[in-house]
Amino acid sequence: MGNAETLVTVATYNEMENLPQLVEDIFRFVPNVDLLVIDDHSPDGTGDWVDRKRTEDPRVACLHRPGKLGLGTATVAGMRYAIEHGYRYVLNMDADFSHPPKYLPALLAGMDPPDGPPVDVMIGSRYVAGGGVEGWPRHRQWMSRAVNLYARCLLRLRPHDCSGAFRCYRTATLARLDFGAIRSRGYSFQEEILWRLKRLGARFGESPIVFVDRQRGVSKIDGGEALAALRIIFSLGLFGR
Repeated sequence: MGNAETLVTVATYNEMENLPQLVEDIFRFVPNVDLLVIDDHSPDGTGDWVDRKRTEDPRVACLHRPGKLGLGTATVAGMRYAIEHGYRYVLNMDADFSHPPKYLPALLAGMDPPDGPPVDVMIGSRYVAGGGVEGWPRHRQWMSRAVNLYARCLLRLRPHDCSGAFRCYRTATLARLDFGAIRSRGYSFQEEILWRLKRLGARFGESPIVFVDRQRGVSKIDGGEALAALRIIFSLGLFGR
C-alpha cells in the first residue's frame, strides 16, 4: 500500500451494507492511514468490493480468507500483516459502525501523549469518564460490565474496558508476542491479548468512546462462543500465572 505509518484493520463477513460508508468516514477523519479489510469469503461480495475499491485508492487492500475462521484469527492476521509490512501502529475496529470513526484521531494521538510516556495499547473505552453505550438494553449493559469485571479480576488487568475491540497497538510490541500460543478464536481474544501483552510489560491507555449498537446488518454474536470465551478467561486466570 502507501507510505502510511498506521494500518487500520477491519474484519468483515457480509458487511456490504456498511463498508463503503465506513471506508469513506475512516479516510475523512484519518486520511493518512492504510486500510486492510480481512474478509472471510463474504457471500454478499464484500471482498470483491474492496478489490474494486483498491483500483481507485491504493490505501485500501483486502486479505481474502477461505471462510469464517473467527474474529480472533482475523485480528491476528491484521497484526501479522502490520508487522510484516513495517507499520508503526495497527488500529483495529469493527465494520458495523459500533466504533465511530470520529474517535480514530484520539486513539492515535494517545499512543504518544505530549504529557506522558508512550503506551503500547490505546483502548477505545466505554467504561471511563466520557464513554458509554447507545442502543443496548439494560441487561446487555450489565452483562458487558460483568464480563469486564470478571476478566479484570481473573487476569489482573488494569484497563476498565477489556472486551472492546476498538484499539490501537504499537506494532513493535506486538512483534514480541508468540501468536501461536494464543488460545482464543472468538470473543475472549480481546481479553487474552491484553493479558499476554501485560506479561510483556506493555503500557495501556484508554480514550473514551460511545459505542453505538449495530444499525444495519446482522449481529455475529453467538451464545456458544460467548460461553467458550468465559471458559478461556477462567482457564488463563487460574492456570496461566
